[in-house]
Amino acid sequence: MVMLRRILLFSFILLTVLTASAQGGQPQGHSQEPTHDSQLRKYDVYFLDAMLQRQKGNHAATFDLLQRCLELRPGASEAWFFLAQYWSEMKEQDRALQCLKRADELEPGNLTYMETLMHAYIGKQQFAEAADIVERIYQKDKSRLDMLEMLSRLYVELQEYEKAIGVIERMELIDGKSERFSLAKSSLYLQLEQPEKAQMEMKELAEQYPNDLNYRTLYANTLMVNGQREEALLVLQEVLAEEPNNYRAQSAMRSYYLVKQDTLRADSLTRSILLSPNTDLEDKVSLLRQEMNYAENENNGDSTRVLGLFREMLAQPDPSADIAEFCAAYMRMKKMPSDSIQPMLQMALRLAPDNASARLQLVQYAWEYDDNQQVISLCQDARQYNPDEMAFYYYQGMAYYRQDDHQNALEAFQNGISVITDESNPAIVSDFYAVMGDLLHQLGREREAYAAYDSCLQWKPDNIGCMNNYAYFLSEKGQQLTLAEEMSLKTIKADPKNATFLDTYAWIMYKQERCSEARIYIDQALQNDSMPSAVVLEHAGDIYACLNNIEQAMEYWTRAYDDQPDNKALKRKIKKNTKQYLIEIKKNHRR
Repeated sequence: MVMLRRILLFSFILLTVLTASAQGGQPQGHSQEPTHDSQLRKYDVYFLDAMLQRQKGNHAATFDLLQRCLELRPGASEAWFFLAQYWSEMKEQDRALQCLKRADELEPGNLTYMETLMHAYIGKQQFAEAADIVERIYQKDKSRLDMLEMLSRLYVELQEYEKAIGVIERMELIDGKSERFSLAKSSLYLQLEQPEKAQMEMKELAEQYPNDLNYRTLYANTLMVNGQREEALLVLQEVLAEEPNNYRAQSAMRSYYLVKQDTLRADSLTRSILLSPNTDLEDKVSLLRQEMNYAENENNGDSTRVLGLFREMLAQPDPSADIAEFCAAYMRMKKMPSDSIQPMLQMALRLAPDNASARLQLVQYAWEYDDNQQVISLCQDARQYNPDEMAFYYYQGMAYYRQDDHQNALEAFQNGISVITDESNPAIVSDFYAVMGDLLHQLGREREAYAAYDSCLQWKPDNIGCMNNYAYFLSEKGQQLTLAEEMSLKTIKADPKNATFLDTYAWIMYKQERCSEARIYIDQALQNDSMPSAVVLEHAGDIYACLNNIEQAMEYWTRAYDDQPDNKALKRKIKKNTKQYLIEIKKNHRR
């Protein structure tokens, strides 16, 4: 079996080499070299070994072997070609380009070399050199119409518009006249300040295809650009007489009336286009954006007209959910109150119950208002329409959590975990597992909680919130304190002023009986927290007691007890150490 693999690998490498060097026929560089047979044999051995190392991923070895190959045969085009790839990987683009040029010089008919060299030139914005290579590729293979497309774009980059037009005309001879070619040529003629030719190009297109009203509309647009508005108007009127709902013609006519400042007719066409069931959604959205821009830039930001258009559109039979959501987005942009925006989102959801975006926005509004029941209801319905959207499971779980319903919260997160795929966002999946771990711990299911934390850190190893909780819970049980310390240290390195993280690390030090170190970190935690919790204060008291500073310990315990008078363990600590505390006070008084 091992021998079979070696034979197959050798065959693959040999095929790679032959493909790289045989497309242009016999490599010209090789026949010109006065090399000895022994050198040729050595070269073959080194080159084959280089290709084997390349397949194994040993790139440093491959690079060295290819350089040795060129010492033996400087005219070996395939060695230059493969070496160029390594220079490119090392960001040595100039050296890579020189290698590719050398390979191409040695074997000028090789299409692989030419295409690679072309891309290298384009990468360095050497468009003239790239254009020469593209022309050579096309002459070698006349079926490569993509090379003519590339050539026209390169000439445009070089601002050699006449040459670009010439290339497009070559494409027209092959594919025939089309809107794409005519528009491109017309645009290039305008660049050359030849508006008559630009206009003629569109006129010829319209005359060649008289039944295509869109071409006649394009011709009218060109006339309008050239200032021949009345001629354009006649063409547009002819088009609309044949097809009254032609969007392009209506839009061009609207532009004509706007230029003429005939707002009444322009507004009439605007409404006609937007309310027509024959107008594509994309075209309606484009026109609405124009109206929005006009309102912002020319009408002092007055949204009245735009909102009126939205209302009319949504009052039509079978309104579009996308338009309702677009209206909500516009209202949000205008900073309108949420109680005005939510009805639009609710309409979008009624029209399209699987509209995840609208549903999620409603969930976020309910979340902001602490309406947990509404969050839960929206997310529950989402399971029917958007079962793979993890955000709904997250919000539902957190809404249950805010209601202290930990069991249902856990179930929501577990359902969310069930839809994870390889394409899921690692940060979101990590947070799912982190919250699950917290919930499982609160439910007393510690082993499952730790498993959830482990899964969280597999998806996102730097989830510091998870690491802090994981480390703290381990320290509370006195388990795996070395692991707890490692995780906690990472959190304070990531956020050195976070009082919670500093408290956790201090507590782990305390659990390891490293009380002097613990005091340093608990002091930092207290310095960075203006209102420390009873838990942090109790930790501080325990750490100072460990250092026999009972006076300071009693101060922290007392402050903690004031916040937690039902804490029996804390009460016992204070009672147990009261006598020693009084002794310390007397000592200090004598001093």
